[in-house]
Amino acid sequence: MTDVTYGSGTPDDPWILKTPPLSSEFLAWKDDTRDPPALVVQVGKTQLSYQLRCIVDAHTMLKSHGDWMPLGNADEGKPVKDGTFEQWARADDNPVGGYYGLRKGYRGRFANYVAPVLELLGLVELEHNARNNRLRAL
Repeated sequence: MTDVTYGSGTPDDPWILKTPPLSSEFLAWKDDTRDPPALVVQVGKTQLSYQLRCIVDAHTMLKSHGDWMPLGNADEGKPVKDGTFEQWARADDNPVGGYYGLRKGYRGRFANYVAPVLELLGLVELEHNARNNRLRAL
C-alpha cells in the first residue's frame, strides 16, 4: 500500500485509494445517513455505492474461505467467473441475497473498489499486480 494515500473515510475527508493494480485513483467514504448505510465510491464524475455492511460480510466470507480468492472484477451485466470475489458480491446466497451495489447499472466493479477499502482497514492482504489480483483475509 505504499502508493496509496487516504483520509479519514468521511464525506468531508474521503479515503484516497488506488485500484488493485495501482493504476487509477478513486475516493471512498462511509455514509451512515443513507438508507441503507453505504460505502460510497467516487470515480471521476461517476458515483457508485455499496451496502456498508459489505465490509463486515466480505471479511467474514474471506475468513471462512481461508485462502487466496481471485478478484474477478467486472461491470454489472458482464459475466463473472465462479469462485471470485466479484461473483460472491452478486450471488443469490450471499448475506444480502444478490448485489451489494445500490444503484442499478452501477452495481459492478465491487472487487475493484471494495478490496482496497478492506486492505486500508487492515482486513485483507491484497495483491497489486498488473492483472489477476487476489485477496485473502487477515
